[in-house]
Amino acid sequence: MTDGMEMFPLIQRLDEEGKLVGELGVLSVADIKETYETMRFLRRFDERAWNLQRQGVIGTYAPFKGQEAAQMGAVAALNQHDWLVPTYRDWAASYLRGVPLEHGLFFSKGHPSLGDIPVGEQVLPAQVVIAAQTLHGVGVAWATKLRHEAAATVVTFGDGATSQGDFHEAMNFASVLEVPLIFFCENNQWAISVPLSRQMHAETIAQRSVAYGIEGYRVDGNDYIAVANLMHELTGRVRAGEGPFLVEAVTYRLGAHTTADDPGKYRASEEEDLWIRRDPLLRLEAWLRNQGELSDDDVVAIDVESERKVEEILATFHEALDISPLVLFDNVYAEVPAGLASQRAQFEARVKEMGA
Repeated sequence: MTDGMEMFPLIQRLDEEGKLVGELGVLSVADIKETYETMRFLRRFDERAWNLQRQGVIGTYAPFKGQEAAQMGAVAALNQHDWLVPTYRDWAASYLRGVPLEHGLFFSKGHPSLGDIPVGEQVLPAQVVIAAQTLHGVGVAWATKLRHEAAATVVTFGDGATSQGDFHEAMNFASVLEVPLIFFCENNQWAISVPLSRQMHAETIAQRSVAYGIEGYRVDGNDYIAVANLMHELTGRVRAGEGPFLVEAVTYRLGAHTTADDPGKYRASEEEDLWIRRDPLLRLEAWLRNQGELSDDDVVAIDVESERKVEEILATFHEALDISPLVLFDNVYAEVPAGLASQRAQFEARVKEMGA
């Protein structure tokens, strides 16, 4: 059997103890400190969103706790002309690309604003159908190629998506067309309750690139410095006409698959403890403290500011909930068909009758 670990060694620059084992590369100390502050804020939002679901405020929510470094690193090198095609867990990545965090709450609420991407932001709405966005990513990248645009597209997905036919069709299509696309797999070890070892016989996801004649890379997904530097290299190459590429970011979801899941039913506590020690947030914090760039007072100040920002997001979210149910009929047709107009009138009358 081909040794995938040898063919695709894990790229790492910051180890689990927060010690630099490589170069900072394109990053500066200021960049890393800003990343840490943003990551801490995103962690706070994610935990608050979980609590909102438990309070019955929102519906099912997919937490991204533990995968922040992978998501933030995936988009670290993208510019205004590049595209992100995310999955339903990628609110950290989408946020860095200009999508307000309240969209993650809208998504869980089924709110019509969830697809309202801010004008000028090159991001597709979050995709809940597993692996479907890999094909969309190919389409976006192919379009930029046909238009002769020097743009990179990053499509994100989990390890479970690599077991879907859409992923393999997308890989083949992208390879044949040589589109400027980076397939970015957040390998968090579990497809809901199914471990990676039961999803495939290959040692790594990265080695699947060989079958499609493209380059593959395997990176420590909890090491922001490593992920960001790799993506800076690859986005530059795809803009120059190279690609596509496959990146396997080895990470772990520290929480449940969604708020409807109980990982305690299928994951060993020893495994969770191991990955808690590899927490990307703690890793950056350890390095910054060792550099004298972070103190206890700094952490307190960051948390205070993070809480203020989260409260602003929640205020915006709650305000947006005060909408008429008639919005169900909006933005469907440019010219409303008579049948739909009739249904709307009947529904409006019913809403008034109920006093809603």
